[in-house]
Amino acid sequence: MKITVLKNNLKNSLDAVSRIVGENNNLPILKNVLIKSESGKINISSTDLETAIIKKVAGKSVEDGQITVPFSIFNNVINNIQSERIDLEAKKNNILIKTDSYEAKIQGMDSEDFPIIPKIEEKNEFFEIKGENLKDGIVSVMSAAQISELRPEISGVLIDIDGENIKFVATDSFRLAEKTLYGSEFTNNFERGFKIIIPLRPAQELVRVIDDKENVRIYSDGSQFMAETDDTILVTRLIDGNFPDYTQIIPKNISTDIEVSRSELMGALKLVSSFSSKNNEVIFKIIPDKKMIEVYSADSSLGENKYLIPAKISGEGVNVSFNWRFVSDGLKNIDSETVNIGLQGDVKPSVIKWPQDNSYIYIVMPIKD
Repeated sequence: MKITVLKNNLKNSLDAVSRIVGENNNLPILKNVLIKSESGKINISSTDLETAIIKKVAGKSVEDGQITVPFSIFNNVINNIQSERIDLEAKKNNILIKTDSYEAKIQGMDSEDFPIIPKIEEKNEFFEIKGENLKDGIVSVMSAAQISELRPEISGVLIDIDGENIKFVATDSFRLAEKTLYGSEFTNNFERGFKIIIPLRPAQELVRVIDDKENVRIYSDGSQFMAETDDTILVTRLIDGNFPDYTQIIPKNISTDIEVSRSELMGALKLVSSFSSKNNEVIFKIIPDKKMIEVYSADSSLGENKYLIPAKISGEGVNVSFNWRFVSDGLKNIDSETVNIGLQGDVKPSVIKWPQDNSYIYIVMPIKD
């Protein structure tokens, strides 16, 4: 292998694959990246055996070939090289790095020992979506996910296509987020719909490596998930299992409906939470006749405080306790001046959403005494 690349192009590709580089001491080659030049195309790959990222590097290929090199030292060298143009050459499991003023030789490993990155061979069915829309769907819900060994089916993000819409859903059993994208925001040719659960970490990596303006094609063979753009491929194993039937917990009969300033409520939570106990509890006291919400928290060793917020309230007054961090996570994904909060008393699930817009709903369970 003999290639010439620009430093920034190489650095950007290394950044993209960096967090998938494995740390498995029983398989040292996972600490390496695979650099491959084939048919004039240059790619860098990393894998942790569960997920793999392949990133295209813009450059000139003089001679095809491949080599796997330790990511840490290779990345450090590339980041600190001053020259813009870099020549890379593989010789006997070593990679030679040359610029006008610098030379280095890094010992690599046999590229044949690098794990085979799985491919989805059948590509007839897929859905295609703009990068910014895909990222919006995942980011809107992933804070509600939690890795669980006991319940792996809630350890990721559900992507559910019913032909006309895509739903992104995540839950940790205490809160749930659902984001819906409509047909105008994607194209889809799956005949029987599409329902998969992507593990949380690969979902986070997908958000990180995909550019907003890129078109992303999504494929699945039932056990693997692949997202592909012109210069990036992410492949990961899917979570095997059935996502909970969450529609059962979406509130249908609201007893108290509130419209309140999003920024003021977030500010109140940050301030009042200073006095919250170890379980992050704050109490919402809904006072309809005064059109106020009192956000209150107390700790026996610290003291107590409260914050009054004006609000539009219809329905009954109630005192309900929440984990303030859970409420705050839901508010962060709403891009409007006001939010709607629907309560069903002090023990049943509550819903937070945009006013007059059901494309995003966030369900949070009250803290029960």
